[in-house]
Amino acid sequence: MNLTSPSALTGGGWERVTTGQSGAIVLRSADGSRYAKFMPADERGALEAERDRMDWALDHDVPTAEVIDWATSSEWACLLTSTLPGVPADRLSPSDLWQAWPSITASLRRLHDLPTDDCPFDRGLTAMSAIADDVVARGAVNAEFLPVDVRQRPAADLLKELADELPHRLVEEQADLVVCHGDLCLPNLLIDPASHAVTGFIDLGRLGRADRYADIALLLANSRGTWTDEQQAAVADALFADAYGITLSPDRRQFYLCLDALTWDTTTPPAIG
Repeated sequence: MNLTSPSALTGGGWERVTTGQSGAIVLRSADGSRYAKFMPADERGALEAERDRMDWALDHDVPTAEVIDWATSSEWACLLTSTLPGVPADRLSPSDLWQAWPSITASLRRLHDLPTDDCPFDRGLTAMSAIADDVVARGAVNAEFLPVDVRQRPAADLLKELADELPHRLVEEQADLVVCHGDLCLPNLLIDPASHAVTGFIDLGRLGRADRYADIALLLANSRGTWTDEQQAAVADALFADAYGITLSPDRRQFYLCLDALTWDTTTPPAIG
């Protein structure tokens, strides 16, 4: 198989996947059994990081796709993976997501219960803050990712407020460090539509040690795009908290939602060529 460029595969019937925010070119095989993710050669480090995290996750019984192949050329790096069964959780109806909610909660709890000493990857506040500093400095913040109540504020002002909170949040992180997915939105959770059970996590490029709220805040916020109204969302939050075993902190949720949003930029995925 020719993994030297996206165009080499598109000529063989592979189709481009247009969802996702990674800035990569993602292709799906004609039979749906494999995915090929391409990034420019000068950005191969991000793809290598995802590859290594996938291997680590599988070694620690975290359900995710299997790395099939890895290839590089002077222009591209390519990660070829298997396809997990199931549908992305963001495609579920409110009633189906409701039935899947216990499995989602339990799966996240199992991930967070992994020993942090066994995880060589860092997704902590120091790393996240450095990324946010860079994105804000380049004026590349994707404002649509920010919570609605701060979306109209200058990104630099918001970043300064988060920086003022950072010493306190670092203390919390040290006391509550877990293995996090790092981008736990509904599209990255696959669900068996028949049993409503989680079949796996995908897009593990940000997996690493972090405060558990880095995952919890994003999951609960992102699920609001599916729930029928805020009342159902509030009940879902309460069910999650009870099953997970946590008293939710609104301040920590808001902090991590804002910080996460500032780490994504408006970079356009490269063209196939």
